[in-house]
Amino acid sequence: MRVAIVNLGRIVTGDLAAPFSGGDGILLENGRIAAIGTLSPEQVAGAQVVVDAAGTVATPGLIDSHVHITFGDYTPRQKVVGYLESYVHGGTTTAITASEVHVPGRPKDPAGVKALALAAAACFRDYRPGGMRVHAGSIILEPGLTETDLAELKAAGIWLAKAGFGAFPTPMDYAPLMKAARALGMVTTMHTGGSSIPGSSGIWAEHVLASDPTVSFHVNGGPVAMPEEGFERLVKESTVAMQICTAGNLRTALKTARLLDEAGQPERLLIATDTPTGSGIMPLGMFYTITHLASLGGMPPEQAIAAATGNNARVYGLNSGVLAVGRDADVVLIDACAGGSKSDALSAIANGDVPAVSAVFTDGVPRFVGRSRNTPAGMRNVRTAHCSLPMDFSGSAH
Repeated sequence: MRVAIVNLGRIVTGDLAAPFSGGDGILLENGRIAAIGTLSPEQVAGAQVVVDAAGTVATPGLIDSHVHITFGDYTPRQKVVGYLESYVHGGTTTAITASEVHVPGRPKDPAGVKALALAAAACFRDYRPGGMRVHAGSIILEPGLTETDLAELKAAGIWLAKAGFGAFPTPMDYAPLMKAARALGMVTTMHTGGSSIPGSSGIWAEHVLASDPTVSFHVNGGPVAMPEEGFERLVKESTVAMQICTAGNLRTALKTARLLDEAGQPERLLIATDTPTGSGIMPLGMFYTITHLASLGGMPPEQAIAAATGNNARVYGLNSGVLAVGRDADVVLIDACAGGSKSDALSAIANGDVPAVSAVFTDGVPRFVGRSRNTPAGMRNVRTAHCSLPMDFSGSAH
C-alpha cells in the first residue's frame, strides 16, 4: 500500500538531534517511510490513499516500553478485553512487554518461565491488535536459570530479560544473570522502586547499579519511588536508560527528567505507562506524561515526544520511533482539541492539554482517520481526500 499524508502543519521527527523536519508531507510505502518533506505531484498521484492532514502535527507512533501484556488483547488484572487496540486510539503504535508477570498462576520454575516467554513471543509475532506491533516474551529471571538457558532463549528469538519478580533472597542476586543476559545481546530491564505485587521486594539504586541493566524500569516508582538519593546516583554513576511511567510518582518523574537534562543526557529518558496494573488502563497515558513533562517540567514538547518515541527506539533497537526515510511507517497526527485555549498541538501540550489524536498509521496502513474515540475532536478536519481501495478509515464513534 502507498499512502500520502499531505498538508501537514509541522513534522516532529522523534530524533533529539533533529527534532523537526521541513516540508508538509510524508509518503508511506510497503510499511516504510518512502519520502518526507515536500511531496511531488507524482508521488501524491501515485498513492492509493491520500490523507489531508489539514495543518495538524505529525509525530512518530508512540512506543510504550512498559506494558503488562498477557495473551491476546486481554488483561486479567482489570478483566478488560481490547485494551491494546484502544491504546492505538491514544497514539501508541508499539508496545513492549514488561514481562508476562500478570499471567494468572504464572510459573516460577526455570522450565516454566522459559516456556512462558517463548509462548508469549510466538503468540504476538503476527498478531497486531488494532494494528499495534507488540514485542512480547521477556524471560522473568528466577533462581535455577543458567547462562545456558539464556543462550537457548536468545537463539530462539527471546531478546528481553526482566529482573524484579524472581524468588532470589536479595535483589543483589540478580546481577550474575543480568550481566550474562546483556552479554548475550539481550535488552535487560529491572524493576525499580518499592514492592508492586505480593512477593516482590523493593529495588533501589544500589541494586540497579550492581546489575547494570539496559533499562531501569519505572525509575519514578511502580508505583512507589525509591529513596531520594538514588536518582542522582543512577544519573551520575551509570549509563542506564531511566524509564518514567505514568503509573508512577509524578514528582520523581519530573526530578528524573531534570537531572538528566542537567547532566546533558536527555537521550537516557524513556516514557512508558506501566499499565495495565492496579493503576488501571491508560489509553492516553503516554500523552499524559508528555504533557506533564512539558507543562510542569518546562521541557520542549518535541523533546518530550522524543522520550516517548526515538529514545525508546534507540534503546530497544527498533526501526520505528523516528520519522525518517527507511524507518517503519508508524505515524500519528495530533492537534489541539476543539474548544481548548490553544490553536496547535505543540502549544496545547506545553499548556498541559492532552492533544487530539486525529489519525494513526501503523506499518504504512491508516488505522483510523478523522478522530480517535479516546480524545475530543481536533480543531482541524483531518480526512481521507482520496482512496482507491474498498476500505473505510474513519474512526469509530463514541
